[in-house]
Amino acid sequence: MVKVTKEILENKKVKLEIHIDPQTFEKGMGKSYLKNRKSISVPGFRKGKVPRKVIERYYGETVFYEDAINVIFPEAYDDAVKETGIEPVAMPKVDIAQIGSGKELILTAEVVVKPEVELGQYKGIEVEDANHTVSDEEVEEALKKALDDNARWIDVTDRSVEKEDRVTLDYAGSVDGKEFPGGSAENQSLDIGSGRFIPGFEEQLIGMKPEEEKDLTVTFPEDYQAEDLKGKDAIFHVKIHDIKKKELPERNDDFAKDTSEFSTLAEYQADLRKKLQKTADETARNTMENQLIQKIADHAKVDIPKEMVDNEIENMIHDVEYRLQYNGVNLQQYLEATHTSAEDFRAQYQETAYNRVKIRLVMEAVTKAEGIAVTDGDLEKKYAELAEQYKMDTEQVKKNFGSNEEYLKSSILSQKTTDMLMKEAVMTEGKKDSKDGSEEEDHGSPSEASVEEDVSNAGK
Repeated sequence: MVKVTKEILENKKVKLEIHIDPQTFEKGMGKSYLKNRKSISVPGFRKGKVPRKVIERYYGETVFYEDAINVIFPEAYDDAVKETGIEPVAMPKVDIAQIGSGKELILTAEVVVKPEVELGQYKGIEVEDANHTVSDEEVEEALKKALDDNARWIDVTDRSVEKEDRVTLDYAGSVDGKEFPGGSAENQSLDIGSGRFIPGFEEQLIGMKPEEEKDLTVTFPEDYQAEDLKGKDAIFHVKIHDIKKKELPERNDDFAKDTSEFSTLAEYQADLRKKLQKTADETARNTMENQLIQKIADHAKVDIPKEMVDNEIENMIHDVEYRLQYNGVNLQQYLEATHTSAEDFRAQYQETAYNRVKIRLVMEAVTKAEGIAVTDGDLEKKYAELAEQYKMDTEQVKKNFGSNEEYLKSSILSQKTTDMLMKEAVMTEGKKDSKDGSEEEDHGSPSEASVEEDVSNAGK
């Protein structure tokens, strides 16, 4: 049996005083004894065979307190949270107010709770129309890319390197006569004109022949990520092994037949346009939604606890660590490569983390204010969409989600709220014919692309 009282503290904190009856405490002590008896020694007894009372006389009953509380507290705390209706956003700080055999166990839990949101205007918000009609030029660019993706690379033996060739080379870089980490490689493939290497490197390869060796002189950019190489002159000794030139397929119906399900080039181009328009529509929708949600968040007032922002920063850094694994490095190696301290790295995410938390809280407040909920029909529709997307049976999709159904409901709820806000928004004329049109939701932190680029370029 649990009794609880609540005290409102400053800084979005609540103090719960949780009273747990002696019988429940005794059950916890019994479980603590069973867990620990094999590791407790008392003279004259074999380990694991010492009666509890003997252990308590020898060591004191306090020997079982910690594990007893660990057994009792989670359920007692959950009951206290439900009874008081608070919404914790961080782990509680727990203290013991009273403990002992035959007594009530009294624990206090100080916890940061979700703040109240004071919504501003959220209906009738002006949003710039980001819709874009795909142009003939964009279709042409997509076709060129498709041709390029299906190109063959032909060995060249009768000429020197030209722009847009692909070469295989060895290189070894040095600054002031000393090689530097990451400045050497063997059998490296490089497309001339790709801009992958330091400015001036690729240009100096033009005119070289297979098996030719040469020293290239380049200067590292002033904004290069490695502090000790910024603005420095370097010499790269290079050797070309082979040269290949790109041979594009002919632009005709045969290309369409060989690379798609279409019989003619015209049908293939029509499908390209359809797919480009779908992507453009999705991009426009995302852009307008982000713009709208940001404006609504800016209109709202909320005092966000530091703990919520810190938790969001941790989540963002965890995502970065996960992505770095694909580059074969850990976070510490990345920090060393970019000459960034752990403190500065965390600070880069502060503004974005705060904004994300605020947006999440504001959207939850709008959902609550409008009484938006997820119905069984909403859930069934989503399962059907997922089944069609992944070419699976609907029942199998449901089985795969299992205990993650709450996550799916949260996603549906968020989209229903966003859809409602978009219907209430006022569209204004935006910038037309923008191929990108995307508006960054986050500001003040490195993008995924920049993190991966920093890693892949480290040492080059």
